[in-house]
Amino acid sequence: MVVEDLCASGGYYVAAAADKIYVAKGSIVGSIGVRMDSFGVTGLMEKIGVERRLLTAGKNKAMLDPFLPQDESHKQIVVDLINEIHGQFIAAVREGRGKRLKETPDMFSGLIWSGAKSVELGLADAFGGLEYVARDVIKAEDIVDYTMKENLAEKVARRFGAGAMNSLIEFSARSGLAIH
Repeated sequence: MVVEDLCASGGYYVAAAADKIYVAKGSIVGSIGVRMDSFGVTGLMEKIGVERRLLTAGKNKAMLDPFLPQDESHKQIVVDLINEIHGQFIAAVREGRGKRLKETPDMFSGLIWSGAKSVELGLADAFGGLEYVARDVIKAEDIVDYTMKENLAEKVARRFGAGAMNSLIEFSARSGLAIH
């Protein structure tokens, strides 16, 4: 597994199962935690005069509905669920990293670390980018770059902005030219 930029949360959950994890010193690694987001708009609805009509089958089907006040029993169900999943995440990291892991009190708190610190903590194994790992570790003979190349319109848009892009498209349409 090679981490060039970011390997956090679900990405790290998957990476922990790899035999080796290579990172850049400035990679972001970790975020071993679980979250569930929601919002509440009940006050807003009252303020603007919106009445919510909800029909469900199953007493918990509307759990975490943002248009209803938060129900403490539903909140506890979700807290228990995310704690269970967090425990599974921790177990997967411990199993995948084994004795390489140097646990700290904050390791499973959702914090993130640089690639350099992640190697120190045993969350990653070594420094190396994709080409290094492909050529020197895996010994791949042929490396194919599947990076999509920009066409002329994309290059112009990136360089000059959307206004220039729109002008180019209009010009090409009027003149019968195709932009590739």
